[in-house]
Amino acid sequence: MISERERQGRPEDRKPPQKSRRFRDFRLSTKLIIAYLCLTVVPMSLLGFLSYQQYTRSIEEQNGEYLPKLLQHATANLDNYVNELSHLPEQLASSDTVMSILRRESYQSQADLNRDRFTVNSYLARTYLEGGNSDVLGVFILSKNRLFESARLSYTGFDWEHSQIPYGQDLELRGQAKIVLPWEVGLSFEDKEPYLLILKQLYDTDNQKILGTMFVAVRLSFMDRILQHFGTGGGEFIRLQTSAGQIIYDADRTKIGSTDAEVVQYPVQNGSFIRRAGGGDSLISVSTSASYAWLLSYDVPLRELTERTDLIRNVTISLFIGFAAVTSVLSIVFAMNVTRPLKRLSGFMREAELGRFRQADEQALGGAEVGMLARSFNSMVGTIDELIDRNVKIETNQKEAELYALQSQINPHFIYNTLESIGMAVEEGLHDSAVDMVTMLGRMLRFSVGNQSKFVTVAEELRHVRDYLTIQQFRFEDRLHYTLEDGLDEQQKNRLYTPKFILQPIVENAIKHGLEARGRLEVHIRIRMIAAADSGEELAFEVSDNGPGIAADQLAELERQLGGDALKKADSGFGLTNVQARIRLLLGPQYGLHIRSAPGEGTFVMFRIPVLNEPQQLEHRSSGEKDNDEHH
Repeated sequence: MISERERQGRPEDRKPPQKSRRFRDFRLSTKLIIAYLCLTVVPMSLLGFLSYQQYTRSIEEQNGEYLPKLLQHATANLDNYVNELSHLPEQLASSDTVMSILRRESYQSQADLNRDRFTVNSYLARTYLEGGNSDVLGVFILSKNRLFESARLSYTGFDWEHSQIPYGQDLELRGQAKIVLPWEVGLSFEDKEPYLLILKQLYDTDNQKILGTMFVAVRLSFMDRILQHFGTGGGEFIRLQTSAGQIIYDADRTKIGSTDAEVVQYPVQNGSFIRRAGGGDSLISVSTSASYAWLLSYDVPLRELTERTDLIRNVTISLFIGFAAVTSVLSIVFAMNVTRPLKRLSGFMREAELGRFRQADEQALGGAEVGMLARSFNSMVGTIDELIDRNVKIETNQKEAELYALQSQINPHFIYNTLESIGMAVEEGLHDSAVDMVTMLGRMLRFSVGNQSKFVTVAEELRHVRDYLTIQQFRFEDRLHYTLEDGLDEQQKNRLYTPKFILQPIVENAIKHGLEARGRLEVHIRIRMIAAADSGEELAFEVSDNGPGIAADQLAELERQLGGDALKKADSGFGLTNVQARIRLLLGPQYGLHIRSAPGEGTFVMFRIPVLNEPQQLEHRSSGEKDNDEHH
């Protein structure tokens, strides 16, 4: 019988030792999976973890850059609105009755004084309260020891005889407005309505004298409209303060008038910084008013910023997991493919790269894995074709919408001024002139808002410009003179077409800037045929004036803006950029405005359009140029 020791000692009974498997011994699919995990999933997981650690810092930096821009826009709106309110006292000059009362030095009886007060108070109520700005709380005039007033709410504490602020003719403002804060005077309105007090002297231009001082109390609710896009209530708060920290505006009305001592310690006056505090860190963004040196600050707790990104973080993690799973499956698929079908498929891909989207033959490629990849490729090609067609339609619709918005703009100040001129004509008994202006204004409005077509005849465009100039000439009388020279006969003017509302903005721009610096402005409009580069003819529009002209640096900046993306600037006003944008949209980049000007020599603006007899030709021309741009 064989013992256990003898059996273990026989060579044939011994088992070979196990060899450790090395990486090169693994199957190709296993190698690809391990390589994928080492080269993609592991680094991406580590990178995602480190990126999330830095995410809050990036959020702070992004908001620190973005919020000051919003605040700067808000402070600019605030300055513009307060400056607009500071011009309210100038409306008194339109009332001869009020001006004659303010010029009066003395009275024979108390009854005369009471009668004048009633007249002026009634005028203030009609002009500034009933038919004026709804933000105006009250209007006060101090003139030659007389007080005229009208207010929406009852008030107390306007003790002008004992106030420390000088009033009347003694105040030297040199025609500028002064902003008085509530705690600087004793004036208080019903329900403690917060307000700003705008102070401006009344100057008699006829007698070269100061007649008194006008105070306009404006409720601070206009700040709610300016700051409506800033969130409050979730720990954030926004406030307007003086440089010394006195709070002018806060969503919490109880804090108005108090002092924030931290303002003087702010490290920046325009920008953002992080305040570390025991109750929680916060991001503070600050913007300083250019006109009044007020500080607009927005305080946001950092926890509010990170909480808003939770959804993005979760979605990012889910997408990463999905990406890792899909790419892992693809690594296995690639491991099972052979090179020849892949090369054939890569040939189809190279053709697609060159723009030839040809469907791959799935059966000819063979192999389940390569066939699946071929189906994905075919699906991608079909989707790309659909997206190209869809993007062409979307871009066309977008251009149409942009053109509609540009064409639909109208200057509300012109309507207001025209209506005031009509009212003055009625008051002065000029009924025929009032009827004519109403007729022309109605015709202009119908012309402006009628957007069924982007093109009108030259005759219609000229009639619109004549209506505009006739109304402006009635307003400015001898200060404005114009001539219209056209080298077209009536048949040509009624047969040829031009982009709608293209000439009046240029004329309006000339009048606006010319009358600011000239006592008498002359505007000359000329329409003529000129030779085109292709040996044909084009229609040229020219507008010249004897205004102050444009300095060389300003003209260079204007030409740079017109040469850029004019659509981005068209929302700032219906002016030269608007005309430039619509000419390029409708006629192509080879057309546009040409400006020639020099200080003291006036301004010359010219543009040309192709001579076409039907608006459809312009439509086809614009669409053809868009298609060419897209193919290029």
